[in-house]
Amino acid sequence: MRINKDTLIGDILKINSKAAEVLMAHGMGCIGCPSAQMETLEQAVGVHGIDLENLLKELNKGIE
Repeated sequence: MRINKDTLIGDILKINSKAAEVLMAHGMGCIGCPSAQMETLEQAVGVHGIDLENLLKELNKGIE
């Protein structure tokens, strides 16, 4: 399963075992917040001003 802009943060953490590390490295330290679990990746990067395409590449490494 590939991660895309519409994937929920909670699902990303289940799909990729290294997702928390990747997200935190990009400045998304709030991934443990209950409300963040129900946000899409696109919503989360919009709040944090992160490049979506670059983050998607990193999150999808090793799960394809």
